[in-house]
Amino acid sequence: MCSCMVCRVSATLTPSPVRRTPPSTAPRRRTRVLALPEARWALASTVAFLIAFPLDLAGASAWLYGPLYLVAYAAGGWEPALEGLRALREKSLDVDLLMIVAALGAAAIGQVLDGALLIVIFATSGALEALATARTADSVRGLLDLAPTTATRLSPDGTEETVPTDRLAVGDTVLVRPGERIGADGRVLGGESEADQATITGEPLPVPKAPGDEVFAGTLNGNGALRVRVERDPADSVIARIVGLVEEASRTKAPTQLFIEKVEQRYAVGVVVATLAVFGIPLAFGEDLTEALLRAMTFMIVASPCAVVLATMPPLLSAIANAGRHGVLVKSAVAMERLGEVDVAALDKTGTLTEGTPEVTAVRPLPGSGLDEDGLLALAAAAEHPSEHPLARAVVAAAGARGLRPAAAEEFVATPGRGVRATVEGSVVTVGRPGEHGARDGEVLDGDVTGGDLVGRQDSGGTTVLVERDGVAVGLLTLTDRVRHDASAAVAGLTAVTGTAPVLLTGDNPRTAARVAADTGITDVRAGLLPQDKVTAVRELQGGEGRKVLFVGDGVNDAPALAAAHSGVAMGRAGSDLALETADAVVVRDELVAIPAVVRLSRAARRLVVQNLVIAGVCIAVLVVWDLVGHLPLPLGVAGHEGSTVIVGLNGLRLLRENAWRRAVG
Repeated sequence: MCSCMVCRVSATLTPSPVRRTPPSTAPRRRTRVLALPEARWALASTVAFLIAFPLDLAGASAWLYGPLYLVAYAAGGWEPALEGLRALREKSLDVDLLMIVAALGAAAIGQVLDGALLIVIFATSGALEALATARTADSVRGLLDLAPTTATRLSPDGTEETVPTDRLAVGDTVLVRPGERIGADGRVLGGESEADQATITGEPLPVPKAPGDEVFAGTLNGNGALRVRVERDPADSVIARIVGLVEEASRTKAPTQLFIEKVEQRYAVGVVVATLAVFGIPLAFGEDLTEALLRAMTFMIVASPCAVVLATMPPLLSAIANAGRHGVLVKSAVAMERLGEVDVAALDKTGTLTEGTPEVTAVRPLPGSGLDEDGLLALAAAAEHPSEHPLARAVVAAAGARGLRPAAAEEFVATPGRGVRATVEGSVVTVGRPGEHGARDGEVLDGDVTGGDLVGRQDSGGTTVLVERDGVAVGLLTLTDRVRHDASAAVAGLTAVTGTAPVLLTGDNPRTAARVAADTGITDVRAGLLPQDKVTAVRELQGGEGRKVLFVGDGVNDAPALAAAHSGVAMGRAGSDLALETADAVVVRDELVAIPAVVRLSRAARRLVVQNLVIAGVCIAVLVVWDLVGHLPLPLGVAGHEGSTVIVGLNGLRLLRENAWRRAVG
């Protein structure tokens, strides 16, 4: 029986038909650490050991610390022992059971402390795996909360019926009122509005929707009503496919884990067979029973993989701790090790390379308007002030940053899919698409309004809006999603550390993606991608030349790519719950330059792991040969075994030092 983390994730996340399990409207609850039985048992084992250990060192009576060691053994060892017995029943043997046998063997010859330490280490590891599994399952299931449980279905005669979304069928027509979430993937038949679909495409701004446009389940409708024809079964919606892709990617990691389990099993079987031989052969040739048992238990101790385990963990855990101090949370030692293996990076745009919020970057009054930059911005801010649109907020914020006080707006009107109109100081002011009464605030302009000037600004990748006063164009405002200040340095760092220039994968439009790529030094740009397209791109990068891809993203739409990539890093401040839980690491402070640094730190940790494995392997080999060929005294065997553990542990702790991070940053 496999009790590894990956297999437990796969079992926990076994897909079920979406139509049979409507998403819950209750807030998603995160699993608490102490809610897990594994965590409670590990805590009990650790506390008992920490109390018993100083009493033992102080020479207190065994009646004081003995029962505490017994609690440590029982609390931390019963579950792996039970799993090991079940595995034996299925004719399998793993290292967990070997550790229990080694711990009991150590106790049998008086080395109770060594055995208790082994138990505590493995109990704590199991608790961390259980917590990671539970949190991942919580996040994947919580994704379905984005989709509504009911929808308003329209019959051919126009009557309305509220039905569960899992009962919708292809061809049904649903009514989506202002502020509601869209219940199914489909196409707009009637009405105009905007949809916030950042969860699907990663676009930072609401997207206008008109007849013929595609909409996605779980996205939020704006302030207009839409009639939508259902084009996909709820079980096949984009949001449901995101869940499936994360589950599938989690299962694809199982073959590596199975390989590790085979190695563990062979090692465990080898040690058990060797221990029995060390005990049985001398006994058959007349050696004293106590002497033979002592030799066998000494062999079990010196051959135990405790030193090998500690040879691997301290460098990785030290790297995790050092990265954490500098704003990068790496979730596990396995994740830290995998970060050092990447040889190409793929980056999301919105919220990753960019800040994810628009700002005014250019203010241009038109000739003959009689306005300067401040006057134009104040006029636009006055009209936009009552609006809640993200671009309107950006215009108002820009006016505030210049110390401008916009005049009061009257008769404010916001028309879905068009724009805003208001009366400011007796003049009718519109912001948005040119030539239309009530232009949409924030609409990207489609035509050449001012002799090519507007088109040029569109090509820059910004969002350009036209300001009109009494029907006469008076100026242009350009708003862009600002590129992070350290994006170029991060791209250069990733290029240096992987040897390959990063790839930009985004759901945004090609023009905006090209602008960001040019600003950051990226040449390979793939835009207009849905979540499954990002997964395909990641797999193409990994498949052809066997590359190991590092994907960096922040949104729900990035979660499948984060799971499919060899390693995933999520941006922490604006990252969605699913992205944060799916990723192997989280950049808490959104400092992009920390990503190449943590890759270098991981590679340093992997080098120390190799060094430690050599040290541990040589020590174990020497002690085992000594015990088999000569006579290794038990105290010397324990000293050699624990000494090698201390050496590799101290070697691994080198990465805790501050200069280790400075070297990684370069």
